Amino acid sequence: MTGKIRICDALVVLLLCSSFAAYAEAAASDAIDVRDDLQRRLVLAQPAQRVISLSPHITELLFEAGAGERIVGTVGYSDYPEPAKKIPRIGSFNKFDYEAITVLKPDLIIAWHSGNPASQMQGIHGLGVPVFYSEPKALDDIAETIEDFGRLTGTMQIAGPQAEEFRNRLSALQQSYANRKPVRVFYQVWDQPLMTVNGEHIISAAITLCGGVNVFADMPVAAPPVDMESVLARNPQVIIAGINQQRSDWLQQWQRWSEIDAVANGHVYGVNPDMMTRHTSRILTATGEVCEFIDKARQ
Repeated sequence: MTGKIRICDALVVLLLCSSFAAYAEAAASDAIDVRDDLQRRLVLAQPAQRVISLSPHITELLFEAGAGERIVGTVGYSDYPEPAKKIPRIGSFNKFDYEAITVLKPDLIIAWHSGNPASQMQGIHGLGVPVFYSEPKALDDIAETIEDFGRLTGTMQIAGPQAEEFRNRLSALQQSYANRKPVRVFYQVWDQPLMTVNGEHIISAAITLCGGVNVFADMPVAAPPVDMESVLARNPQVIIAGINQQRSDWLQQWQRWSEIDAVANGHVYGVNPDMMTRHTSRILTATGEVCEFIDKARQ
């Protein structure tokens, strides 16, 4: 009889352990476990409900991932899509109002590693809120970021298809412009001082996709200042400026330099700077325009 009781006791314990293991597994399945673009592990007990974005591109990507309604605070110039303009501001990308952030009670802050100053991020980490660093460096990275944001906020049903659509559009562009004749390209970020991008910048990746050759790809920093003598020496066949309505005079200024092939042959163009510089799906629209500009020089 005693033996039977012991067997029953063992069965009860086994069943209890199995039930506990099943419960623990279910609880763990609700947790979010990801690595950010700095390879920092971030674990959330549940999808984030109150997110603060520390850059315009992060705000835009959160909307793409279906998490726009989860954003409770963001920074200046977060103006796309239209609903982003109504989100409360907690400062600029390089200076934060920590009191405003605390009042908003975020359960996740998404930061821009190369854009948010380290000194300001020290204050962010001091708030005790989980931080995810976003730093897409290649065009492929944008789709992965959309998926990461979907996982973080529990909106993968939207983020997954959005990421797949991005990959399909990117693949179509790559196939369309593969094996084209190389064309020397200068991309203008600013006029005074004259600034461009190096080969590690995502804009340079877009130029390369189109069969262009960034004439300042070898520069050591991402957005280096350059002088006109250097531009003349590298003699680009295409000049593309990131311009908006306030910078429309930039294209006219190039007409003074007719010794540059791009100017002499009428291949000086402007592209929407927000679409080109923000690491979002809109960069593919801008890249398509860049490819067309470069193709004109080939012809």
